[in-house]
Amino acid sequence: MTISPATTPIQAFHLYDTTLRDGSQQEGLTLSVTDKLAVARHLDELGVTYIEGGWPGAVPRDTEFFARAAGELELRTARLAAFGATRKAGVAVGEDRQVAALVDSGAPTITLVAKSDLRHVTGALRTTAEENLAMVRDTVEHLVGLGREVFVDAEHFFDGFLHDPEYTTSVLLAAHEAGAAVMVLCDTNGGMLPHQVTEIIEELRERLAAAGAHDARLGVHTHNDTGCAVANAISAVRAGITHVQGCINGYGERTGNADLVTLMADLQLKMGMDLVPAENFAETTRIAHAIGEIVNMLVNARAPYVGTSAFAHKAGLHASAIKVDPDLYQHTDPRTIGNDMRMIISDMAGRASIELKGRELGFDLADRPELLSRLATTVKQRESVGYSYEAADASFELLLLDELGRAPSYSTVESWRATSQLGRDGTLESEATVKLVGGGEGPRRREVAIAEGNGPVNALDLALRAALREHHPEIDDFELRDFKVRILDAQHGTDATTRVLVRTSGRGLEFQTVGVGPNVIEASWEAIYDAYTYGLYKSGV
Repeated sequence: MTISPATTPIQAFHLYDTTLRDGSQQEGLTLSVTDKLAVARHLDELGVTYIEGGWPGAVPRDTEFFARAAGELELRTARLAAFGATRKAGVAVGEDRQVAALVDSGAPTITLVAKSDLRHVTGALRTTAEENLAMVRDTVEHLVGLGREVFVDAEHFFDGFLHDPEYTTSVLLAAHEAGAAVMVLCDTNGGMLPHQVTEIIEELRERLAAAGAHDARLGVHTHNDTGCAVANAISAVRAGITHVQGCINGYGERTGNADLVTLMADLQLKMGMDLVPAENFAETTRIAHAIGEIVNMLVNARAPYVGTSAFAHKAGLHASAIKVDPDLYQHTDPRTIGNDMRMIISDMAGRASIELKGRELGFDLADRPELLSRLATTVKQRESVGYSYEAADASFELLLLDELGRAPSYSTVESWRATSQLGRDGTLESEATVKLVGGGEGPRRREVAIAEGNGPVNALDLALRAALREHHPEIDDFELRDFKVRILDAQHGTDATTRVLVRTSGRGLEFQTVGVGPNVIEASWEAIYDAYTYGLYKSGV
């Protein structure tokens, strides 16, 4: 069966993101609950259909995520999904604690992983083929009966189908008959090639139709172990699949999941599918990079569509041709996805993006072309040395206020110092001193604060808070929630430039600031100082 992608409306096609669950299984990628909420907001802004939040009941952090999401996450376009497993072998579904945790998560959609490879049923689950089918059937019926939308991820589907197509098909039939809305075909080991995906889906559809399940809705979940995750997903779509799963920027264990950014762009730009509105689509590059900063993994510069090099051209033959017609050396207009063509190494900031960001922050800059040009130049210069304002809106707003001549000032710093030394007893002692003149618009007074901390950055933070507290006790309402460090030019070794991103919350606010310097202490000071300045300003001090 082949669909006509150009006529597939958004309601009939699912973009299902699993960055918060499967993506977080990538080596070196760890998300706090606050990170997960921030990523979910960006995914909703992009326009995905489903956001898989994690595995409540099995992972404490995911349980907390769903609890906080109920009060903190307002989704405009996406639907939240909880991931879990079918009931355990030999356990009644109503007595299975993990199934109960899925219900307690409050997620309107529940995605169940089910064994569909007979070898995994007998070897990994250590149960019978019949009991596995009952586990699928019982769990789906139970959750559907509670009013939940249920998807079933058929784990190791493609490998299982090649081994025993009859049993693998029976698992999908059990899920379908029990009321599952979508049966997702998973290339769990990532070993398939596009032609295999097409052939297997075509044979599967024949088997389902013969069993009276011609209306069964199928999805696909692909991994990139052969470098074919996106290509395999596209092959599945061409074979009639109407639900695709993936991760933003291709995150995921081993070599990653299908890159949902690339997949979405291929389907919308190359196959004519109307998946997300044009205005959302134009934000894709910004969102991909913003999520990269949150997870502390930069988007690959050579990533299709959204990489900084995706539409970059060196001087020479390309430059001459592009002067005549940019499309001569570009497969699509980069502006449709929020990227831009560039001839030299630069960032993506321009007057239009500065104006748009200013409007988002409440500043109308449309009639200030000189300021826009000046600010765009400043942003480019600062980003060229390591600043990242996409992930640090607070720092950008402070920069904008400075250009407008409205920069808030709550103190004048005379000096700061942080030291660490190894004590005779083998313990590391860290101490910081901050000297400043505080008071804002009130009486000015010199403050000297000394603090000890768990490392020089913590000591510096405590000393700064102590110095500011004398004039602004509101400082105690703010808390540094996250701290990320990135080495920008690692080839310089210990002399490399460092970027620090600090996430702060308090007084109903949550924001991020950035600092850059030749060492982690200097970069940390800038990010922390800006955080407290911004926090006081936004809370009306």
